[in-house]
Amino acid sequence: MRHKTGKWKEWVGWAGIEGHWLRRKHFTPELLANIAERIKHGELEHTGELMVAIEAVSPAHESDSRQRALEVFGRLRVWDTPLNTGVLLYVALDRRRLEIIADRAIAVPDALWEQVCEQLQARLQQHDYAAGLLAAIDNIEAILRTRCPPLPSGQVNTNDLSDKPVLL
Repeated sequence: MRHKTGKWKEWVGWAGIEGHWLRRKHFTPELLANIAERIKHGELEHTGELMVAIEAVSPAHESDSRQRALEVFGRLRVWDTPLNTGVLLYVALDRRRLEIIADRAIAVPDALWEQVCEQLQARLQQHDYAAGLLAAIDNIEAILRTRCPPLPSGQVNTNDLSDKPVLL
């Protein structure tokens, strides 16, 4: 029986160890602070709300990364913004999977989100975690600038979701 590349790591438990190691090595407090600052700065120019979730070890109950991202989207209440403009960038380190989930008020073709994920995936494969993730955030913020314009003058754009990445 042939196995898909990388699946053996999940079967023997190595993927979880590798996920913790990758998070500890690459997602330093400095990088997490840079991510938060980049999100905070980007959200000044639109009404979208970006949240980044980084999971070292995916739970055994959910083998599908897309379904897990939807679960995280709900649990972190990314859907619960007043303008329905929440976006989740989900990174599963152990499975080396990326997902972007956008709330219903953001009309963006799936192809744009897939392009961001493909570019980030390429950077992660080159072990360029910090610059790759910051570039992905910039790309998401650029999309949100065109799809979630700022509020009219005089209205306050509140920060409804935390800018700090969530480590799961």
